[in-house]
Amino acid sequence: MSMITERPASNPAGQHPARAAEGTVARRDVRGVLSAYVALTKPRIVELLLVTTIPAMMLAEGGLPSLWLMAVVLIGGSLAAGAASVLNCYIDRDIDQLMRRTKRRPLPAHTVSPRSALIFGLVLAAVSVALMAAFTNLLAAGLTLAAIAYYDLVYTLWLKRSTPTNTFWGGACGAAPVLIGWAAVTGSLAPAAWGLFAVVFFWQMPHFYPLAMKYKDDYARAGIPMLPVVASTRRVNAEILIFAWLTVLTSLAVWPLGLSAIYGVPTLVVGAIFLVEAHKLCRRATRGEAVKPMRLFHWSTTYLTIVFVAVALDALI
Repeated sequence: MSMITERPASNPAGQHPARAAEGTVARRDVRGVLSAYVALTKPRIVELLLVTTIPAMMLAEGGLPSLWLMAVVLIGGSLAAGAASVLNCYIDRDIDQLMRRTKRRPLPAHTVSPRSALIFGLVLAAVSVALMAAFTNLLAAGLTLAAIAYYDLVYTLWLKRSTPTNTFWGGACGAAPVLIGWAAVTGSLAPAAWGLFAVVFFWQMPHFYPLAMKYKDDYARAGIPMLPVVASTRRVNAEILIFAWLTVLTSLAVWPLGLSAIYGVPTLVVGAIFLVEAHKLCRRATRGEAVKPMRLFHWSTTYLTIVFVAVALDALI
């Protein structure tokens, strides 16, 4: 009988099976922890903010800014947005565990400790502001710091929990990257920068109210006075339509501020579709039909992306 023993294929190095299993678990744990920290930064929000930042920089430059400057602003902006989101998760950890939409986030799920999340968020914030100060200018760095502080200390800690107008007053945070990108290029702020800021500012109401409609029960359970929770259908409809119209009209008002038909024509087309979708949602809500709020939510994201891609193309061509 042969004395040659065949090693298991899954353990070619002859490592003890128990140790091999421990190593596999450890690697999975490390991946899980890293994934949890990334989840705290809310990457999808970071992506959306960067969609508005780079086109604003291109318009400010009148073409393509230096790759170095764009890289700095992309990295600094991503870290700043991530920091704001991490600190938001830290502050909201009490209500996140009450909402179905958020109870699986790393803090309510106990994947990351509150202390670790706080330190992580503060480090990201410090690095982002330092990076902007060192490699752009003080105006861009100051706006970055102000955006983080406003989002976490004013919006998350105070407005979100105390007033149904929280989305309106919190809108400045989401629109700040436009100003930061512009300031990084020029060291100042021009009317076109404020115009694009206003587009993103007004856009956030018809973008976020549909999400709040879908998760209305969640917000009510957590005691968060989002407009769809505390106001009538008529009031919510009115605000969606008012701000949808303000978004589109403001985007068209930016057209004469150094932009051509390359920007204006697609902005006019997608703006018309955006308004049609907003009116459809409100009409369904008024009639008591299935509202399908996420249709407007997703289309609003497409709308903003197309508008700012048009800004970038106009600046290049």
